[in-house]
Amino acid sequence: MDGGTVRASLIQIGVDGDETVEARRLRAASLVREQTASDLVVLPELWTVGAFAFDSFESGAEPLDGPTARVMSEAAREARVWLHAGSVVERAERPGGPGGTALYNTSLVFSPDGERAAAYRKIHRFGFDRGEATLMSAGAEPVTVALPGITLGLATCYDLRFPELFRALTDAGARALVVPAGWPARRASHWSLLARARAVENQAYVLACGTAGTHAGVPQAGRSAIIDPWGETLAEAPDAGERVVTAELDPAYVDKVRQDFPVLRDRVLR
Repeated sequence: MDGGTVRASLIQIGVDGDETVEARRLRAASLVREQTASDLVVLPELWTVGAFAFDSFESGAEPLDGPTARVMSEAAREARVWLHAGSVVERAERPGGPGGTALYNTSLVFSPDGERAAAYRKIHRFGFDRGEATLMSAGAEPVTVALPGITLGLATCYDLRFPELFRALTDAGARALVVPAGWPARRASHWSLLARARAVENQAYVLACGTAGTHAGVPQAGRSAIIDPWGETLAEAPDAGERVVTAELDPAYVDKVRQDFPVLRDRVLR
């Protein structure tokens, strides 16, 4: 992290049904290893199985220390980057002790030493009584992770529609809000609009990492973007093709925006 800035790269990877999960893990790890000039690398939501591949959630579930975590840990260590490895379908014991297992949509963050620095279980599940909303359990707590010079707030896809989560992350010290997603193309305009809105209202960077191609027949929006605390888009994928989106984050600029236009201090409802 040179001169106090953070170079962030979003890997907009595709989920091809003809590619095995193991092969995609290795391909994603290779892409991470290529980002040695970056400080922070981000992958999308459920890139192992596909965000809309509901029939694969059960068979593709893994523990926090499962194969995806192991491969991503090694990639972070070899590239010497902070890695937000997107999310996986996590299988865990149900809260309260023995009584079966539950599935969660869980994001993983690794340090440059390959250690797991954070895990966030998606709080807002999409589907309106179908799909993820019925197959997965909800997370309960907002999660932040402190990098040298900047604190990340973690959210996932559908969370983007709930500003109260992002305000809680901001209150917890987040200066950059990371949102991996499998956002559908038919609502691509919402994706771009809401990502900018979360940046403007919280005066924080937003790193919105989408997926490429199609998930289980659902065309993806792509349009991964890095947005600054004033709502300006620093870098953006123009479509849903596979690509890497990179920009510099300046933590001091967050302070400047918040000092020059101190809207957060005028909050009434808390």
